[in-house]
Amino acid sequence: MNITHSQKTIGAVIVTYNPDINKLSKLLSRLSEQVTNIFIIDNNSLNVNTVHTIVRPFNNGEVIVCSENRGLGHAHNLGIQACREAGLKMVLLLDQDSMPAMNMIDVLLGGYNHLVRTKGTIAAVGARYIGNYTNHSSFFVKFRRFRFMKCFCDQQLSDQYIQADMLISSGSLMSIEAINAIGDMDEDLFIDHIDTDWFLRALALGWKSYGICDALMEHSLGENTRRIWVGRWRHIPVHKPFRYYYIYRNSLLLYKRKYASTKWIRGDILRLVFMFPILFCSGPQTLHNLRMISLGLIHGIIGRTGRLDV
Repeated sequence: MNITHSQKTIGAVIVTYNPDINKLSKLLSRLSEQVTNIFIIDNNSLNVNTVHTIVRPFNNGEVIVCSENRGLGHAHNLGIQACREAGLKMVLLLDQDSMPAMNMIDVLLGGYNHLVRTKGTIAAVGARYIGNYTNHSSFFVKFRRFRFMKCFCDQQLSDQYIQADMLISSGSLMSIEAINAIGDMDEDLFIDHIDTDWFLRALALGWKSYGICDALMEHSLGENTRRIWVGRWRHIPVHKPFRYYYIYRNSLLLYKRKYASTKWIRGDILRLVFMFPILFCSGPQTLHNLRMISLGLIHGIIGRTGRLDV
């Protein structure tokens, strides 16, 4: 059974790959007073020496360098293991381009402790983010029969917690106890759907996850965002072509797993179908996107995992 924790038990894990140094420095400053340890897992960045330089002034910061880029899941697992070895009880996952509000960690932790007391076994709690490019507020997701239901926070309310079937990894606070029970991140997926896979496992095992509406951060889901009209205005994240390989491949890989929720599979298939025609409007990237999707579908069918070497 989960127990309550304090900020002294939290380690932040930030995965970097050729990061914007100014943004990373600001992120470290924002975190240094709010958590006990900060572990930067660097995936063989070209500017890793500069990463070392900006981390050095922070006594609670440590850089763990990977000799090659083995993906987000591997980096998360290195950070989680570092938290275990440091005796920490909670892990906060963050992307290098996420920027938590000054009180985000305190609010997340308060929400986690409240939910542990009132709801039982908690896999993770997650922050609500504001899009870097669009300034729009995110939502939390529940799986329904043929769709993903978007649950938006009521900004007129405080202390609002929304049960979610999955969260994005950045801004998620989870206990080592939950990770030990649910398992580490799947390194074979390399980059996309790593959080999806973990939360599907959590859901199958009966662990609950919640979005904490008052916990805010800035974040972007893609390299940029396109605003399109499909019944209503929607903000669609736009990725580099290689990302579509992993999105489509890893979806097919997860469909085969016993713990994958049938509701999630149906909703994800519709999401991929909906995404496909949008990529035809991608300008000069269209053909490259289609090649990457086709290769991802083939590799998903035959069960290929790991990094795509181009």
